[in-house]
Amino acid sequence: MAVPNAYLTSTKNVKDILTAIQQAQAPKQFSMNFLANLGFKSSSDRLFIGVLKALGFLTPSGAPTPRYFEFLDQTQSSRVLADALREGYSDLFEINVKANEMPHGEVKNKLKTLTQGRYSDAVLTKMATTFAAFAAEADFKAVESAAAPPEDEPAPEQEPAAAGSVEERSPLSGASLRGFGGLVYNIQIQLPESRDPVVYDALFGSLKTHLFNE
Repeated sequence: MAVPNAYLTSTKNVKDILTAIQQAQAPKQFSMNFLANLGFKSSSDRLFIGVLKALGFLTPSGAPTPRYFEFLDQTQSSRVLADALREGYSDLFEINVKANEMPHGEVKNKLKTLTQGRYSDAVLTKMATTFAAFAAEADFKAVESAAAPPEDEPAPEQEPAAAGSVEERSPLSGASLRGFGGLVYNIQIQLPESRDPVVYDALFGSLKTHLFNE
């Protein structure tokens, strides 16, 4: 089941903690002491570590992952967070690709279905509130733009041929057949049955002389 069972009992500091993480040097271990040094010492703030692990920012032992370091780039952080939510709550996004825009009550009901009733109503409320608080700091439009297939480039427009200069290639010799006044003449020739190569040499020599001369 791709729905985190980690949640916050209070989400008022979500934005501030994410900002503090970006402004601090990444620790070797993201511990409660590190979180306290950032200025967040309450027991409810400590639950933030479990959510970061569930979203792939920390390993199970608390070490920062590549996603954590990518999040430190403030020009990419909102997109990185959206990626993490789409992955961590993938079952929820399978139900609704715009799960981040769902009302709180609907998110709660979907989580109840996905978790098969294993959590109480109070816990499901906190899980939905946690998802909404993180989603509010994420840029899902950036994720959608990155995932969208590139549009096919239109074929370059060809310059229209000028009147009186229509040109085609001859299927016989590769020479140009020229038309006049926008007309092209298609001449079909029925070759005589002969095994004498002189006959064909004379025929194509005559065609070259009378039709293909510039």
